[in-house]
Amino acid sequence: MHRAARSPLLLLLLLPAAVSAAPPPAGCDDGPAMKARVQAAGPAGSREAAAGRQSLALALAGCLGHPDPALRDGLAYETLAAWLRADALDPETRRLLRDRLLGWLAPAEADAGGFRAPFAALVLSEVARTDRISPWMSPAEREALVAAAAGYVRDLRDYRGFTDGEGWRHGLAHGADLLMQLALNPALDRGQLDRVLAAVAAQVAPVGAPPFVHGEPGRLARPVLFALQRGLHDDAAWTAWLADATSPAPMADWSAAFGSEAALARRHNARSFLLALYAGLAESGDDGLRARLPPVAAALRAIP
Repeated sequence: MHRAARSPLLLLLLLPAAVSAAPPPAGCDDGPAMKARVQAAGPAGSREAAAGRQSLALALAGCLGHPDPALRDGLAYETLAAWLRADALDPETRRLLRDRLLGWLAPAEADAGGFRAPFAALVLSEVARTDRISPWMSPAEREALVAAAAGYVRDLRDYRGFTDGEGWRHGLAHGADLLMQLALNPALDRGQLDRVLAAVAAQVAPVGAPPFVHGEPGRLARPVLFALQRGLHDDAAWTAWLADATSPAPMADWSAAFGSEAALARRHNARSFLLALYAGLAESGDDGLRARLPPVAAALRAIP
């Protein structure tokens, strides 16, 4: 998650009047009504409210594109994450939720505010986690999730993180969280892990992106660390991937980055990613992962 966990209801008490008056997306009640429904559903472990919780989960998903951060983030996301982690949603509800969220990752389904796809990706990371903990998806379903997640991260161009008065979008970090949960899943094969890694490589230092200052490099490094921990990539494959991910192209080399703001942003992002990756490998406590450090150190030296 992008910040420390909070009560799903807390932010609703802090709503500015102007934000509260924003029209809710289709399928999303206004803040007080949705808050009341969540309260009525009871705690995640309540058997009495289990049936109502299933339909409410789908209604909450409709709030993930809401312009009000307290409703979108503080209530909808946090409630769905808590229910998924508590195994409070049945497999059919998880499937319906997953399929709805997958549809919102497509560029053609983008909402005007740019909130829905990032939060769909964040909730999908929790859905993917449930399949990792106790497998319930078929291989074809899991493959579809891998393809959609990799495509979303690879093609993302909205790099907004936190905006005053609007809250988080954070699509790149949220997409990386989804890739991380997939990389952790032992059911993924080498080809699927390669697509996860290719999606990360596309966003390490993309042309035209701003300097990443909302923790994106660290979040991007995590799926890479867990993919490496699977032990399916030899040293040659690792070195080749790292060279591609940190390539200065279309510049001839990284020394040319000092000639423009855009190139300096790319330099910042590449170095930030490599530093996060280096720290993750060095502190892993895994000798196999620590053995992957030399190419990372070499890549850092190549960026003056």
